[in-house]
Amino acid sequence: MIRRLAFALCLVALPAVAAEVTCPDLSAAQQVGNCASEEELKFGFTGYCSDNQRLYDKEDGTCLSLDHYKKIKDVALWEAGEFQGFLHCSKSAETIKASKLKHMGALRVGAMTRVVCSYDNGLDLTYRTKAACTVEGNKAVCKD
Repeated sequence: MIRRLAFALCLVALPAVAAEVTCPDLSAAQQVGNCASEEELKFGFTGYCSDNQRLYDKEDGTCLSLDHYKKIKDVALWEAGEFQGFLHCSKSAETIKASKLKHMGALRVGAMTRVVCSYDNGLDLTYRTKAACTVEGNKAVCKD
């Protein structure tokens, strides 16, 4: 009994472990999702924006036109380490990989924290964790 109590007190006395997260260099980013073909985008526009539009297109105006639909839906998943983001298919891989970091932020939403790295060319990659994170300089410090 005393051993268990001593062990429990040792666990309580341990400091919280903090992890440091830094934004990835996009030169190492990889596209892991495919871009939709023109036919797939037209099919999606027709199906999504037909009679069911009243259910889905309440606020963002996705269905204003095919061009507007493409601006929103023509994306592919990219990853760089633990970071992920849906990046627009109109940007070439060379443009994406050459993009430089502009800003880092952390946002707590419910039980999750999103560490967002914003790059030039309008690109964002996000790291999601249950730990609470704060941005300190060029890194996020995440504590369980």
